[in-house]
Amino acid sequence: MIPLRKYITAPLLLTVVLSACTTYVNAPVSSRGTTPEPQARIITPPRATIPHRSAAAVDSYVVGRGDTLYSIAWQHGMEVGELARINGIRTPYTIYAGQRLQLRTGQKPQAAPLARPAPITATPLPAPVPASSTPVRPAPVPAPAATVPPAPAPAAASSARDSAYDGTWVWPTRGRLLRGYQQNTNGKKGIDINGHHGQPVNAAAGGKVVYVGSGLVGYGRLIIIKHNESLLSAYGHNSKLLVKEGDHVRAGQLIANMGSSGTNRTALYFEIRKGGKPVDPVQYLPKQ
Repeated sequence: MIPLRKYITAPLLLTVVLSACTTYVNAPVSSRGTTPEPQARIITPPRATIPHRSAAAVDSYVVGRGDTLYSIAWQHGMEVGELARINGIRTPYTIYAGQRLQLRTGQKPQAAPLARPAPITATPLPAPVPASSTPVRPAPVPAPAATVPPAPAPAAASSARDSAYDGTWVWPTRGRLLRGYQQNTNGKKGIDINGHHGQPVNAAAGGKVVYVGSGLVGYGRLIIIKHNESLLSAYGHNSKLLVKEGDHVRAGQLIANMGSSGTNRTALYFEIRKGGKPVDPVQYLPKQ
C-alpha cells in the first residue's frame, strides 16, 4: 500500500495551511452616496426635582377652632393691630375657622368664608273664609301700651371702668422665682414662679381677657389679657381657668388656679409683651 504522504506536494500543503489560518469577518459594507442606518439613541430620564416650599406655607396661617386674633398674633410674635391691618380685619377682630391669614406685608389677604344662609321655608297661606250673609264686626284694636325705656346698667359700666388699665401692676401669684427673663433664648422669654397645685393666680393688671384655652403649644392652659393697644400679659400652665374671653378683670382679681399643664412641674409661667415682643416682667412688677 502506497503511503498518502508521498502524494502530497508542496504547493498543495501550502494551500491547506493558508486555508486553515484564514478567518472570515463580516465587516460593515458601505458605499459612497448611501445613507447609513441610524444608530440607537439612549434616552436618560430627567432627574427628579424636589418641589420648593411655597411662600404661602411660611407666610400664612389657617385659623383653627378656638383661635383668636390675639392668640395667632402671640404665636407668631406680632402685634394684633399689625396682623389685623395686613388682613383688613376691623374691630372686634372677628375671624372664622378655615380662614387663611397673611403674616407678612405685601400679600393679598384672603377673604373670610361667607356664612351659609339659613334655608327659607314657605309659609302656607291661611285658608279662605267662606262668605256669610251676616256682617261681621271687626274686633276692637287695643290701645298701644306705654313703652318704658330700659334702665341703664351702671354695674357693668362700673366694672369696665374698674378693669381699665391704669398703670398699676401686682404680682400674679406668690412664690419663688424659678427662672428669670431670658432675652437671648429661642424659646419662651417669660418668668416661672414656683407654687403649689391649685394656688391662686391673679390678673397682674386691669384689662380684658382676649384668649382662654390650650391651643398654643408649650403654654398649657393659658390666659391672655389685653391691657391697652400695645400691652398684653399671659398666664400659662394653669390647672383651672376661671374667666372667659371678653371678661373685664381688675388688677389682683382671681383668674385661674396654678397647675402643671403643658409642663412637668407645678409653676406659673408669666409673660408680658409690648408691641408684640416680650419684655422683662420684673420691670413692671413691684419690687418684692
